[in-house]
Amino acid sequence: MKFENVLADVNGFGRFQIMIIAISFIGRFTLPCHFMLNNFIAAVPSHRCDISALDDGGVFKNLSETERLVVGIPLQDDGTPSSCVMFAEPQYHLLSDSFNTTELPIAPCQNGWVYDNSTFKSTITSQWDLVCERRGENKATATIFFVGVMFGNLTFGSLSDRYGRRIMLLVSYVTALLFATASAFSTSYTMFAVLRFFTGFSITGIIIISTVLSVEWVDVEHRKLVGVIDSLSWTFGNVVFAAIAYFVNDWRLLIISITAPLILSIAIWRWVPESSRWLIARGNLDQAKMYLTRCASMNRKESNALLVLKKDQTYSYIDLVRTPKMRKLAFKTGLLWLCIATTFYGISFNLTGFGLDIYLAQFSYAAVELPAKLAVYYLLDKVGRRRVEASALLLAGVCLSINIVVPKGNLPVVRAVVAVVGKGFSSASFATIVLYSSELYPTVVRQNGLGYNSFMARLGVAVAPMILLLDSVWKDLPQVVLCSTAVIGGIIARTLPETRNKFLPETIEDIERPTSTDMNRL
Repeated sequence: MKFENVLADVNGFGRFQIMIIAISFIGRFTLPCHFMLNNFIAAVPSHRCDISALDDGGVFKNLSETERLVVGIPLQDDGTPSSCVMFAEPQYHLLSDSFNTTELPIAPCQNGWVYDNSTFKSTITSQWDLVCERRGENKATATIFFVGVMFGNLTFGSLSDRYGRRIMLLVSYVTALLFATASAFSTSYTMFAVLRFFTGFSITGIIIISTVLSVEWVDVEHRKLVGVIDSLSWTFGNVVFAAIAYFVNDWRLLIISITAPLILSIAIWRWVPESSRWLIARGNLDQAKMYLTRCASMNRKESNALLVLKKDQTYSYIDLVRTPKMRKLAFKTGLLWLCIATTFYGISFNLTGFGLDIYLAQFSYAAVELPAKLAVYYLLDKVGRRRVEASALLLAGVCLSINIVVPKGNLPVVRAVVAVVGKGFSSASFATIVLYSSELYPTVVRQNGLGYNSFMARLGVAVAPMILLLDSVWKDLPQVVLCSTAVIGGIIARTLPETRNKFLPETIEDIERPTSTDMNRL
């Protein structure tokens, strides 16, 4: 007997499933906040060299603040004080001849920097002077976090397939809370970077485990709804995060504020059920029956279904590439996740690149996800997962290509609107791929499959901040790279099999010997 038939017998979408979705929703709230956190805690406020230590017989101290800037710091092309250099010594002649600045001796900032605190009370940038020659370290903070996420995906994917979804979800909740909170009390950049790595490592379990747990407990008819609701928890978190970041402008307090909901997640974890689908695959029928009985009771159904014992076998990441069609599936989905994540986060991390206020940009990027995901909900069953995925990526690529040719200075509103629309399409592609991948992989390696795919995605996320640094080579190069990545992803998506209205595969044999003509595309 297929598990889908057992699930139908106990009601594949009732109060029991709604409870799982609600608990997952709460736990997933903090994820987008941490993923987008670097946009705010590592923001680079306006800054200039600290010239307060300059003195020339007391003359410098008698000057006004404006006069001190004139004689102490050279001007940039836009007329603002330079951010990274100062005059080697006060140039008092500039008070009467401010245009005669040719060949004046300059030097790197000697005594640190002065930061504009009008937007941010404090950031890690101002805390540890991650500007000028240390600009790369600032960008590396996001990369370090997502490298942690990358390795966490592999670890939690493997452990949850081995030890179960439920216990590993608790491990992820607790460790993420501890490491994130500890990072807010960092006393050095190195300490902060290390703790951010482990925060990313820990928090990733929440993503992949809650997604798989939700999908494995619902019937075919409602998988689409569950996938979109899971994705909307991300949108909700992103929208609320814009408000939290606006009111909490100290980086330490901001980290604590967005991590606090994990306390509630830990408190309600005891109501999280184990996946009966996974328990059956592991041969643990007694516990599977216990959870199915609980499901039937909550859903007010009487179940007479019998469970068929399956061979108790341990699976690993090796099983993703052991057989021909699984190998092709892993290669295609992994590359697709890499393209999707690179595109999505390449746009998301560029909050200030289109002329919008940073808080407005965060809100706009988050708000556009709502109509995008509602459209996904409507289209997934109308046109299928494959077409939605491919179309969303290709349209995101079109938006990125438009902003390559639209002049930066002349049409800032147009560029901003196109960027927000492109973010919507990239968000639609992400919402689709999470559900799509969960349906493509068989139960026995589903968590491993999602862990591997998430690893590839976080590789893309880790690369995204580095791609944005390519603007120093050519201002439009980041957009060209992101556009190309989106188009490649769309092409790959077209080669995957359709899963609309199909039972979830249970074993690797279901993939290697599919009965569906469409599955033979692998």
